[in-house]
Amino acid sequence: MFASVRRYRLESGSIDDLLHLVDTDFAESVQEMDGFVEYQVLECGNGELITITTFKDRRSAEASMEVAADWVRDTLARRFDLARLEGFVGEVAVSRASEDVTVPARY
Repeated sequence: MFASVRRYRLESGSIDDLLHLVDTDFAESVQEMDGFVEYQVLECGNGELITITTFKDRRSAEASMEVAADWVRDTLARRFDLARLEGFVGEVAVSRASEDVTVPARY
C-alpha cells in the first residue's frame, strides 16, 4: 500500500464549511479512484489540516496528488484561502486498523 499525505493551512474562511465541502464532495470522488483504500482528514487546530489517502499502488497515490491539487484550485480557491504547505507519497511500512475504520466519519 502507498499513502499520499498533504498538509494545508487555511488562511481565511470557515474551517467547518471547508471540512463539510471536503466530506461531501472531494471524499466522495477520491474514493472512486482506482486502488482506493482509505481517506482521512486530520484537523490539527490553528487552521492546519493533514490529509492521508491510502491506495493499493504507488501510481494511484501519486495520481491523487494531482487530483487533490486540481480540486483545491477548481473548487476551494473560490471560497477559501488555502495554502498547501507540503505533500508527498510513500509506501505504508506499518499498518493496523480496527473494524471502526470501515465506518465513515462524517463532518
